[in-house]
Amino acid sequence: MSTEHPAIDVAVIMRKERIKGDMSRWQTWRWVLDDVVMHETGFGEEPRMLYKDEDGERWLHPRYRVELFEDDAEGYQLNASTVTPGWFVLWRMQDPAGPGEEPQARPVAVSLSYHDASRWLDAQETVEQIAAPPVIVDWLKSFIEVFHPVEAKRARRPQSFRLLADRFGNPVSISTEKKVASGDASAPERQARAVVAGAGGDRA
Repeated sequence: MSTEHPAIDVAVIMRKERIKGDMSRWQTWRWVLDDVVMHETGFGEEPRMLYKDEDGERWLHPRYRVELFEDDAEGYQLNASTVTPGWFVLWRMQDPAGPGEEPQARPVAVSLSYHDASRWLDAQETVEQIAAPPVIVDWLKSFIEVFHPVEAKRARRPQSFRLLADRFGNPVSISTEKKVASGDASAPERQARAVVAGAGGDRA
């Protein structure tokens, strides 16, 4: 039995940016997720700096495998059904490699599963999300259609709009407007009467 799963290799770009404003009194720099892109052979196998100036740096971290597993199809569905489906990236601060160097952010794992992101967050990990391109979203949805088909469901009315029903289950509506009716009912009775419309029509 084959154990292979649909998979792609991606690269993660982390950004070190200068903190401005009042927050800079406590912290000068911070690391954030900048992008997730498809891995290319030219990226190599080791992290490398892409850009640096007085306001920050960008680092490329190559080759992170993203696999799709049949038993996590629901996690992919939860991601794909959002307004902006995206990548989930778990990253950690890495100790300085040598004297005089600063700690750096290092991606650990990349996933398209909402369940993975939830587990990581429950473990107090740092997790960020960034939008996935349409081609990746289509790839994910194709997998979901095979392993987690979603049945069409009728939209449920909010409770505040739930139809009233009589004791036989027939829908009714209630109105407190005045009803002009023939007959000998007195004026106060006519003004106070609530008109109940049943399945068979109005009752006088």
